[in-house]
Amino acid sequence: MNTHSGSNPHLFEPLTIKSVTLRNRIGVSPMCEYSSVDGAATDWHLVHLGSRAVGGAALVIAEATAVSPDGRISPGDAGIWADKHVEPVSRINRFVKEHGAVPGIQIAHAGRKASSARPWEGGAHLADDAGGWPVIAPSALAFGGNLTKVPRAMSMDDMARVQGDFVAAASRSLAAGCQWLELHAAHGYLMHEFLSPISNQRADHYGGIFENRVRFLLETTRAVRAVWPDRLPLAVRISCTDWVEGGWDIEQSVELARLLKKEGVDLVDCSSGGTTPDAKIPVGAGYQVPFAERIRREADIATAAVGFITEPAQADEIIRHGRADLVLLAREFLREPYWPRRAALALGRKDAVAGPVQYGRAW
Repeated sequence: MNTHSGSNPHLFEPLTIKSVTLRNRIGVSPMCEYSSVDGAATDWHLVHLGSRAVGGAALVIAEATAVSPDGRISPGDAGIWADKHVEPVSRINRFVKEHGAVPGIQIAHAGRKASSARPWEGGAHLADDAGGWPVIAPSALAFGGNLTKVPRAMSMDDMARVQGDFVAAASRSLAAGCQWLELHAAHGYLMHEFLSPISNQRADHYGGIFENRVRFLLETTRAVRAVWPDRLPLAVRISCTDWVEGGWDIEQSVELARLLKKEGVDLVDCSSGGTTPDAKIPVGAGYQVPFAERIRREADIATAAVGFITEPAQADEIIRHGRADLVLLAREFLREPYWPRRAALALGRKDAVAGPVQYGRAW
């Protein structure tokens, strides 16, 4: 991890991980757009992601991108399971790079949360005869709420197939010009379902004790790292706590981060929640930052902080005090594609974010 020397860095100091240098510490968090056509990115994604690169973000991570058709959250999800998906992603990545940002992608399998309607269509599970499909998970336990499908408990063959899908997705992401790869092991999707005792009640060596519940993620990470070049960063997003008594928690997350580091992971993206519909989550400004801070300190690995980071001074404080190496914004970037410029002005660093030449004196 190459972060800084001497005094702590600030929000607009570059960050180098492996061969990749981010121009500042601001990234676009993966955000599902539910607007792909049979997994393929469209003009919407080009404009959505490209505008954030123009706006000054250092890292632009494409949304949760399914490694297989049955791994999609909804029929509108992005995919990277077929060669036809590569060029649309390449097109976006070329634009993102042209405007000074690093293009990234998050690859994912939705597990028992798959086969759902898009949020603006209610978000409930879709029946198999209404555009949905059968779902798989570590155990035959439904998520609950309006996600009522009971998944089929995965066999060893299922696990091998899914791991192979992640490896193939990583290879396609590389072919598409992605320079940053993130594995999605958060928010109640498949990888997280293995980690949490709430969703994983297996009796084999993939369930039960901590060492067994982390096995599927560690194996998949190892297989992906074997095809994802050493020169490029590999990140993993985890839910640092389920916010439920007896569920996955920050202590387990710290230990997992240590194990992921040994597998060649360069950064842990620290989110939380998503494994049960009735968790009591104390949402507020920067409410997940303490997870990034603790994992960074105790596991000695770079971290990204996410979750209601909205104000420039707030983001700068996270970096200056060594609480995380990177801040990833989601909703705030939807409201303000040029947030890095606003932050630079607010922090007295007007020249830290160069505008596109086309915008001239307006910038």
